[in-house]
Amino acid sequence: MEFIKTAIQNRKVIWGIGKSDFKNRFANTSLGAIWGFLQPFIFMLTYVIVFQYILRVGSSGNYPYLSWYLPAMAMWMTINDTVINASNSIRAYSYLVKKVVFPVDVIPLISTVASSFVSLFLFIIAIVVSSFFGYIPNFLILIYSIFAAYCFIIAFTRFTSAIVTVLPDFSQLLNILMQLFFWFTPIIWNMQMVDSHFFISRILRCIPFTYLVSSARQAFIGENIITRGHCFYTIVFWIITIVLFVWGNHIFKKTKKDFADVL
Repeated sequence: MEFIKTAIQNRKVIWGIGKSDFKNRFANTSLGAIWGFLQPFIFMLTYVIVFQYILRVGSSGNYPYLSWYLPAMAMWMTINDTVINASNSIRAYSYLVKKVVFPVDVIPLISTVASSFVSLFLFIIAIVVSSFFGYIPNFLILIYSIFAAYCFIIAFTRFTSAIVTVLPDFSQLLNILMQLFFWFTPIIWNMQMVDSHFFISRILRCIPFTYLVSSARQAFIGENIITRGHCFYTIVFWIITIVLFVWGNHIFKKTKKDFADVL
């Protein structure tokens, strides 16, 4: 695959610019990159206070709420932030497209690398906090979940980054869609709440966001969606991811020639 070959050939450039991108986001602040870690941490903490101690939702079942909630939220914030940033990356790096001979295909990967630093921090927080409650994650499942998440993100943003570049309004629509997916994904509510609705439950479980959030959570609480139902949901997830990548790759190649004109 041409895209994979290009990414491997330019891996040092992707890593170098990705690190600089993360630092530059907070270059004009006194605390610098600390804000990049502090903002999502406060966001996660706010949800804990509201849903556990104010609303007392109690959706975690027999598990400690923090061990149940933090891995899922860490996964969601990884997906959401990376998708939004990577989708807007070609417009953000328009100077690379217009003035420099640069492999445009890898630009979304630069934003993916830049977002990965905060993602790693969030998962470390989840691991440390869960350990206090006696829940040590299955690291094989957790690593698989993170790997699967980035495969899906790359596949998804091959399409979205191309569309946002030629149709800027799609960026606003994508923000709305990601907000809807947040509430329809079992992050702060338990999937068992809809088990009585067979059709709705199966549809929700087949959505890639649900699969990724559930696999990250279950790595901490001793369950495993990966092998459930003879790996049915895993097979569905990878089929969707592969189809998205092939389709997104086609759209990207088709629209790439127009990037310089619309930027």
